[in-house]
Amino acid sequence: MSQPKDPMKGFRGVQAGTLVLEAIVVGLALPVVAQLGDGLSSVQGWTVGGIAVGLLVCCGLLRFPWSIWVILALNAAMLAFVVSLPWVTVIGVVFLAVWGWLMWLRRDVARRMAEGRLPSQQQPG
Repeated sequence: MSQPKDPMKGFRGVQAGTLVLEAIVVGLALPVVAQLGDGLSSVQGWTVGGIAVGLLVCCGLLRFPWSIWVILALNAAMLAFVVSLPWVTVIGVVFLAVWGWLMWLRRDVARRMAEGRLPSQQQPG
């Protein structure tokens, strides 16, 4: 008999896709930093670039339970730009809302999994 499917594996795929999209959006903020900020070679430029790279690295760390805290810390770092780069803060706020929604979905899937109500847990017949 085959092993039942792990619903959290599919959910990690959704999280990885969200991280890639977020990294792209943050990367697209680099030209804005170059034009309206202090430039790409400044602390602002390096920090925004580092956040984008950090988000991509987190794609490989999703199997660890602490990875969500790293992701939330990277989003909080974007909030720290509220005075110097408000447009980066807007990106942080939007993606914090997305991650909040994803964590709510994760909790719901875990609850349904514990109750045995997921479609993959139902017996055919």
